[in-house]
Amino acid sequence: MKRFYKDAAVVETELGFHVALDGRAIKSQGGQPQVVPTRVLAEMMAAEWREQGEEIDPARFVLRDMVDYAIDVLPTARSETIAKILRYAETDTLCYRADPDEPFWRRQMDVWEPLLADFEAREGVRMERVSGVMHRLQPPDTLAKLRTRLEELDEFSLAALEPLASLAASLSIGLSALEPHADGDALWNAANLEEDWQVEQWGEDSEAAARRARRKATFLAAMGFAHAVR
Repeated sequence: MKRFYKDAAVVETELGFHVALDGRAIKSQGGQPQVVPTRVLAEMMAAEWREQGEEIDPARFVLRDMVDYAIDVLPTARSETIAKILRYAETDTLCYRADPDEPFWRRQMDVWEPLLADFEAREGVRMERVSGVMHRLQPPDTLAKLRTRLEELDEFSLAALEPLASLAASLSIGLSALEPHADGDALWNAANLEEDWQVEQWGEDSEAAARRARRKATFLAAMGFAHAVR
């Protein structure tokens, strides 16, 4: 689709903030008013529109898509989405470690253990660590507390958390990314620790590097979205 507008501006109303293209308010892909709770987020969305070229690339609307998911989908799919996100606690990457006699185990302890311990202290939960790939259930009390935590989040925060947890394969990293002073690069590197280890041993091809760069960009965008909502 060719670009059909010249300007993208932020407009404040009694309901919140929205982006207007040449003075016309944008609607969500589901036809709802595309209103967001903060000016910061609206300005970030306007920037997505301004940065489009002569041909509009839908793949560059990462923030818009999360907003539309929050507006169009989550009001009627909160329970299903929370259940989906909670599964990333049941198989959290940070809980699955190499055997203690393997060199990679020490790297996991240095990088993962402080993050997971901070997460446990912050959320008041205990996560089971596992050596090897055999699945181990997390304590029922832990899952119950995390479910309550997710249920307390608004739709916009859930819309950000879903890709964060999915890209990291870890709810502990996803929720940690919502914290005000979270280090996005450090969290992304932790989520990709095993991949980095393999690259150190065997090298990395250009396609894998490009794919990882795209995934990191989406992770950081989702993190920025979550912080902008607040």
